[in-house]
Amino acid sequence: MTRVLVTGGAGFIGSQYVRDLVAGAYPAFAGAEVTVLDKLTYAGNLANLEPAEGGFTFVRGDICDAALLAELVPGHDVVLNFAAESHVDRSIASAGEFVRTNVLGVQTLMQACLDAGTPRVVQVSTDEVYGSIDAGSWDEDAPLAPNSPYSAAKAGGDMIARAYARTHGLPVSITRCGNNYGPYQFPEKVIPLFATNLMDGRSVPLYGDGGNVRDWIHAADHCRGIQLVAERGEPGAVYHIAGTAELTNLELTQRLLDALGAGWDRVERVPDRKGHDRRYSLDDARLRALGYAPRVSFEDGLAETVRWYADNRAWWEPLKKRAEDAS
Repeated sequence: MTRVLVTGGAGFIGSQYVRDLVAGAYPAFAGAEVTVLDKLTYAGNLANLEPAEGGFTFVRGDICDAALLAELVPGHDVVLNFAAESHVDRSIASAGEFVRTNVLGVQTLMQACLDAGTPRVVQVSTDEVYGSIDAGSWDEDAPLAPNSPYSAAKAGGDMIARAYARTHGLPVSITRCGNNYGPYQFPEKVIPLFATNLMDGRSVPLYGDGGNVRDWIHAADHCRGIQLVAERGEPGAVYHIAGTAELTNLELTQRLLDALGAGWDRVERVPDRKGHDRRYSLDDARLRALGYAPRVSFEDGLAETVRWYADNRAWWEPLKKRAEDAS
């Protein structure tokens, strides 16, 4: 039986992976014994894992806790690190926790995996480590040039993982992906924020001129790519997981307005984010050579996501209220 440890498994993308794994979406890991480690910060939520209830063991804890990891990691065949602080605006306001979790946390986890002799490790990262690209797409050999504290911290974690692969021979691969969307995404991110605001008759904030371009991928497709790397990825290598729709924020806003039957009078222009990257784009030929292909079109995925938020107010309303009360 394969034993799988998923760190950050109560967050948006990590919980998607756990739900799919427990549901049998990954035949190579059929019947796996699954452990979820999560600190349960504001974005971690056990409700995200309710559909997989009974299919995993939960441990509340921090990837920066070396003593905990020394007890937990040994015996696992695969460790997948989804744990991260991930909201760019929060990193601009206060960068310390991002550096702690995304750099020191990765080092602590890599050391625990090295000490335990873990056979396979996957470090889940982001396209934002490359900065911004005017035209074309980055391949995995592109130089890192992060522009936000969030992306700089993720780049630091990636370099730590790479160093453990090169120096110690730790069998860790790195994945980098574009913007994710889907159910259970914390409602500070753009798609759930816009969708839920529009459902409540509120305005939505559009940064700057709205011309920033992002490549969108459903979280389930992202997790399929991660799983393929866990099964067949080369230790020390980086793998891109590209999206299915490259859209400006204006185009994304229009699609959400159309989906919710709202007009541009509901859009509030706000000052642009500091250091706002203009465009991201990934070349994922390396992963496609392993057999990867996304399955969820953006049109279908966005419609399904909007329906999910409409049907699951009990999940997101308390989260938004808590965030508003804290601000």
